[in-house]
Amino acid sequence: MTSVDQPREPATTDGRLVRLGFTDVASAARNLRDPALLGAGNDSLFLDALAATADPDLALLGLVRLAEAAADRSVLLSTLASAKPFRDRILGVLGVSAALGDHLARHPDDWRSLVTYDVQDARPTPAYFHAVLTTATAGLRDDPALDGLRVGYRRCLLSIAARDVCGSADEPTVAAELADLAGATLEAALDLVRREHPYEAERCRLAVIAMGKCGGRELNYISDVDVVFVAEAPPGIAEADAVAAANRLAGALMRACSATTVEGSIWEVDANLRPEGRNGPLTRSLASHLAYYERWAKTWEFQALLKARPVAGDVALGRKYIESITPLVWTAARRENFVADVQAMRRRVVDSIPARELDREVKLGPGGLRDIEFAVQLLQLVHGKSDPALRSGSTLAALAALSAAGYVGRDDAAALDAAYRFLRTLEHRIQLYRLRRTHLMPTDTGELRRIARSMGMRTNPVGELEKAWKRQTVEVRRLHEKLFYRPLLDAVARLKVGEQRLTTEAAKTRFEALGYADPAAALRHLEALASGVSRRASIQRTLLPVMLSWFADSADPDAGLLAFRQVSDALGNTHWYLRLLRDSGAGSSGAAAEYMARVLASGRLAPDLLLRAPEAVAMLGDADGLRPRSRAVLENEIRAAVGRAPGPESAVQAARSVRRRELFRIVAADVLGNLDVDATGKALTDVNAATLTGALRAAIDARERSHGPLPTRIAIIAMGRFGGYEQGYGSDADVMFVHEPIEGADEGDAAKAAGSVANEIRRLLQIPSTDPPLLIDADLRPEGRQGPLVRTLASYRAYYGRWSKLWESQALLRADFTSGDADLGRRFLEMVAPLRYPPGGIDDTQVREIRRMKARIESERLPRGADPTTHTKLGRGGLADVEWVVQLLQLQHAHEVPSLQVTGTRQGLVAARDAGLLDEHDADVLDDAWVEATRVRNAVMIVRGKSSDSFPTDVRELGGVARMLGHRPESGGGTGSLIEEYRRVTRHARAVVDRVFYGEDETSTGSR
Repeated sequence: MTSVDQPREPATTDGRLVRLGFTDVASAARNLRDPALLGAGNDSLFLDALAATADPDLALLGLVRLAEAAADRSVLLSTLASAKPFRDRILGVLGVSAALGDHLARHPDDWRSLVTYDVQDARPTPAYFHAVLTTATAGLRDDPALDGLRVGYRRCLLSIAARDVCGSADEPTVAAELADLAGATLEAALDLVRREHPYEAERCRLAVIAMGKCGGRELNYISDVDVVFVAEAPPGIAEADAVAAANRLAGALMRACSATTVEGSIWEVDANLRPEGRNGPLTRSLASHLAYYERWAKTWEFQALLKARPVAGDVALGRKYIESITPLVWTAARRENFVADVQAMRRRVVDSIPARELDREVKLGPGGLRDIEFAVQLLQLVHGKSDPALRSGSTLAALAALSAAGYVGRDDAAALDAAYRFLRTLEHRIQLYRLRRTHLMPTDTGELRRIARSMGMRTNPVGELEKAWKRQTVEVRRLHEKLFYRPLLDAVARLKVGEQRLTTEAAKTRFEALGYADPAAALRHLEALASGVSRRASIQRTLLPVMLSWFADSADPDAGLLAFRQVSDALGNTHWYLRLLRDSGAGSSGAAAEYMARVLASGRLAPDLLLRAPEAVAMLGDADGLRPRSRAVLENEIRAAVGRAPGPESAVQAARSVRRRELFRIVAADVLGNLDVDATGKALTDVNAATLTGALRAAIDARERSHGPLPTRIAIIAMGRFGGYEQGYGSDADVMFVHEPIEGADEGDAAKAAGSVANEIRRLLQIPSTDPPLLIDADLRPEGRQGPLVRTLASYRAYYGRWSKLWESQALLRADFTSGDADLGRRFLEMVAPLRYPPGGIDDTQVREIRRMKARIESERLPRGADPTTHTKLGRGGLADVEWVVQLLQLQHAHEVPSLQVTGTRQGLVAARDAGLLDEHDADVLDDAWVEATRVRNAVMIVRGKSSDSFPTDVRELGGVARMLGHRPESGGGTGSLIEEYRRVTRHARAVVDRVFYGEDETSTGSR
């Protein structure tokens, strides 16, 4: 309520001042009685004008200070009383900016600039700025000239701020005027510098290219002004001499703007966007700029060049620079990992924000100005090569052009435009108060109140401001995530009649930029998923924009999108599947859709497993769905399925179906980072053990149906990685079969029955099927492939007592009971204990024999053409190296160190370290190498869908492995960093192996 609503109440009563918006009533009353304000005019008009400001207290204080300092106070006050436009401008500025109030108190004559600026020649235009700055520095040199430049700059700033706070200019206009003022200031500063350095000025042509917000004519009140300097030599001057002269001028120009004098500083001139950044020369010739951009520039540098604009110095040279650079800018989208690079740069910006400031960042935080700018720039770079209408340095102008051409949906563009204007206005108001470079929302209630009132919020200023700000940031974050993808849906769905859409070619261009190898196929998949008016299509259209972004974040987005289409086709309109998608859509908290996208795009293994039974996708929407099941739970389920089956084939088919489902569960959990290597190895071992148990039961049941009760007991002993609970996705099941005839049974019949069961197990588990086979490898049995598949416990005892070789003792270190008769399995392990943990350990001759075996394997078994530095199993520092170290120590010391009597490699390392057999550093180095090699093997299987001990040779597959292991190109990693890291870790491990296993000293040269 203003003073006109209470005409009879004295002007300065406390209650009335509070209603007018004053917060410090005592100071306000005192200032209103200040003699300096006598003649300010009618109390009601004056108080109404103060009440209309953002901060009446600040405006009144500023006016008192101005009036006290003004030599022509009576003219000031009479103008204030008689001219409403001037009254609104001067009080409006004083009510938002203490810094400009300070300036007027120091330079009171500058109030006149707010009276005359309605005259055409005095409006805030480049010509007006140039005239003011030229006048302010005329005839001055050195520090007085710099002071004059600052006074003239703030005089111009007064005009811009007055138009801003009074609503005479909208946000884009204000930002453009601030950029024009910056350009004029750079030109004026360059004129001063040339006066101070006439020799250098004659020996070079120098152009100042504005970058960033200044180049895009969307500058803040206080911001670094980003520039690039370009130099050329006049006739008769050597290029090197011209560049050196330009370098001195450029440095002096930067100091002229940035230096602090008695009038303060203007802003920092930042030239770090130049080639090579702060490590590169300050100025370059045009040819040098071009050579750098053509050969060395990174993606972000082309993004920065979007806003390049000549603003000072040699006009012709500046234009030539822009003409030369422009063609390079619009080919940047063809660069490998272009979209990922741009998105990674945005993530790095967010990651660089201190945690305590993240939620207060108007510019750089999530949902802030930078999200809008990055999204728009990304789309400009993708489509600007073929559409010159998009080539604008202004964010809002580019957004309008993108919308007009259908590259961005009309509603999305309108929402982003409104959010950008709001956030830029908010940023301006934050900075105006002290003219300080900040983008943080204040925490002080008084400051928030002033900002809110300056933006027209009067009922509950602070609450309205915070609500509006949060609403805009949430909207920006939502649109930022989908802006790049939603028009692709519109291009194929075509539901809104008459709305401009992406052309087919533009859609293909966008898919290519996202990393899709077959854009035409991607469009077909999209059309199949999103076209039509069905409930399924509607849900897909809501979900697909963000799904596409998740696919694009993988090494093989084509495969991810194809698999998603196949799953959706297979499940059709299944109620629970549609609900799963709906509850994972925009604005929901469900993560199933993201999980599905990441898993489907991880490689071939997960989609292959899922597409054989798409209903398994339901586990992605279950809170416990990605938790591996225990062996006991799996065995119960498989045992029940086997018991219901009419025959062995269908019984084991049921068991293999359970295994396939559980493999998908484990792969999904692994891809999503829910399992480490130990948990993965145990989960895979449990699944295979449960499956093997089911196959054993089915084989025994089949034998008994045809031949009567089985005349023998059977136990299956796990060996190798199976026995160590370290299985990978592509591991066979290494086993040995042991049987023991029941009392009174014929030994021949018992042996025949046991062999029949063992062979039946192998057959059933590898019958051609849609489910992955489980291969049974029994080659570690006595006599290998030449020996009987199944032996009695007594036969094993006799063989090991008479014929056992050292390698068999070593192999038995990993033996553990897995299925069948538990008592028989226990007795087998007791029987082999002296072999694998020999009393007294092994002697020096046996140690030398083990070393010779290892050396022979290294030289003979590494596949031809394999790189020994990257072969995960047999390569230097790989799995075999680490495992043989552990096994040698077990053979030597397990008889006296019970903790070494374990089947797992990592447990053995820990036991050896704790027993003092390995120092802590060596144990850690070996453990790191074993974990790294295991992770690589698992990732290769997930990506390729088939096992391999070597890194993939296909570039895309290798990229998938790198991404899965955390080496993402957009984070500065990639395939190169993956291989480099692997070689580094395994190289250190090999040095430990040479010393600990082979007994080589530190001065030994080379590795085996």
